[in-house]
Amino acid sequence: MSFGPSLLLRSLNPAAVAAGADIPNAVTIDGVTLSRSDLLGAATSVAERVARADRVAILAEPTVTTVLAVVGCLIAGVTAVPVPPDSGTAEMAHILGDSGAQAWLGKAPEGSELPVVPVRVHARSWHTYPEPDPATTAFVLYTSGTTGLPKGVVLSRAAVAAGLDAVADAWAWTPNDVLVHGLPLFHVHGLVLGVLGALRVGSPLIHTGKPTPQAYAAAEGSLYFGVPTVWSRIVEEPDLAKQLADARLLISGSAPLPVPVFERLRELTGHAPIERYGMSETMITLSTRVDGERRPGWVGTPVLGVRTRLRDEAGAEVPHDGESVGALQVCGPMLFDGYLDRPDATAAEWTEDGWFKTGDVAVIDASGFHRIVGRESVDLIKSGGYRIGAGEVETVLLGHPMVAEVAVVGLPDADLGQRIVAFVVPRGAYPDSIEKDLIDHVAEQLSVHKRPREIRVVDVLPRNAMGKVQKKLLS
Repeated sequence: MSFGPSLLLRSLNPAAVAAGADIPNAVTIDGVTLSRSDLLGAATSVAERVARADRVAILAEPTVTTVLAVVGCLIAGVTAVPVPPDSGTAEMAHILGDSGAQAWLGKAPEGSELPVVPVRVHARSWHTYPEPDPATTAFVLYTSGTTGLPKGVVLSRAAVAAGLDAVADAWAWTPNDVLVHGLPLFHVHGLVLGVLGALRVGSPLIHTGKPTPQAYAAAEGSLYFGVPTVWSRIVEEPDLAKQLADARLLISGSAPLPVPVFERLRELTGHAPIERYGMSETMITLSTRVDGERRPGWVGTPVLGVRTRLRDEAGAEVPHDGESVGALQVCGPMLFDGYLDRPDATAAEWTEDGWFKTGDVAVIDASGFHRIVGRESVDLIKSGGYRIGAGEVETVLLGHPMVAEVAVVGLPDADLGQRIVAFVVPRGAYPDSIEKDLIDHVAEQLSVHKRPREIRVVDVLPRNAMGKVQKKLLS
């Protein structure tokens, strides 16, 4: 049954609620369950309080307050600025100052001088707002700041809608699904895909607070989102992992999923996980499909509306032979509008003919399947005249029984330009010969010039909140 014009959050249709078509468990988070009518009424009450604002900050804790704040902004057409709750003082001051946020919506951190607009979970309003223009900015999301102060990524409502429809198509995501995840709500993965995706499709969402194996096993969903760290921990709990066998899809993103974890998930659950690729600036541009091949270590083909290409350092086309490495460029309707108030930084990331330079390097095979080698700045290693992808070496090392985790980097070398160094977290006790054993293992599996020149055993790898290894901290 149709209930009026198309909305960004299609399932939150006032006409449908008025007609009694409710969803009793639309969102469950922080121990609170809201029906569709609860969510719409409470979020519309939020919209009334912020409707005259331009931009507000939201302390993005995994709570019902955060969800209502975000949805209220979207209803009112106000730009939301999600702020990581663990931000340091300097980072938070930068985000607030750079974004021009006029107030906190919901909870505010201690000591903040911005005014606070409360979010009342039990308040209700049934005022109807017109759907904002699709070109309106929905979010300013701040990057991780690995190359300086975080930049504000401007995402329009149209980009969000296009991105969500593309992944729904790739994953056959429908209202019959129940989405489960426990990811942070200040990035594309947890917030845009993991909350707004469910509200656009109309599938119930269960947010587990923290993405623990126990919480995922208990949730009984059909669609699970996780980062590699989450899936690694799940396969270490075989009895809990097996409880995900009744799910429809297990989806991994935000960082490469180690091949051994992929294989172990398939063994324990019967599901080959879906892998996908994206970033704050692009949402999801590549994914394996529910009805297609799922190849360990590869992130599939372009989603609906996306085109990709590879270029070498001179700007020439790189062949799609599954081996040649090139800089990945993309275009599509889900791309961002630019970096907030940074026209020079925005222009630097686009080619003259309108393609976005992702900063990642990849290979594409003859069938159009993509494998991400890593960041051009840290994962493309130039050693002895060769161009080597760190990800390829990491995959081989992760296949060795002594290796639990690994990060491969290129460090300055007077002779080679860069030498390949592997930082390894060992799996339990290890012999004194671990360095020789691992170097020989890579030399046997790959070309000799791709072997690490040095193995450094470490207790942990530095990671950010999304589980991505921070290679620039390894030296």
